[in-house]
Amino acid sequence: MVYLYSNKTNMDKKVTIYSTPTCHFCQMTKDFLKDKGISYTDYDVAHDLTKRQEMIQKSGQMGVPVILVDNEMIVGFDKERLVSTLGLVA
Repeated sequence: MVYLYSNKTNMDKKVTIYSTPTCHFCQMTKDFLKDKGISYTDYDVAHDLTKRQEMIQKSGQMGVPVILVDNEMIVGFDKERLVSTLGLVA
């Protein structure tokens, strides 16, 4: 299942999240991005087996969230790294 969150501002960076519905850190990531007005695509890897395999192939693991900002991968909710990678003001 794919969820899209889009705001009205245009962000140069493409953000993709591989997550599960029961993952607390996944929800923290999505809340952070929404609060900052960042659009993202969210793949529910608990239900989408193709995206789960894609996530495992890219990250080498099954832990979530896996966040891609353009081609840079962040595993887990790492607020400082998200701020830096997205070029945000903390």
